[in-house]
Amino acid sequence: MYNDLISDVIKAIAHSKDMEPDELDIVLQDHIDPDALETLVKHDKGTWSLQFALPEQTVMVESNGQILVNGQFEQRWGSD
Repeated sequence: MYNDLISDVIKAIAHSKDMEPDELDIVLQDHIDPDALETLVKHDKGTWSLQFALPEQTVMVESNGQILVNGQFEQRWGSD
């Protein structure tokens, strides 16, 4: 599930820029601790959200499955 979330976050960022994920030139790990993200994914009780900044975007990942980029819904994590 963790790798899927990372992939979904990258897809959301790419979608917000009208790009394909493989066209992005960012390394997500340079902007967020992957262990923190993994810990949140494993935390299935309660409500949480994680926000982090990229050079041109602010990304929020929420426990309800939403990924928002600059406040706009872009992707639902954990879904195909």
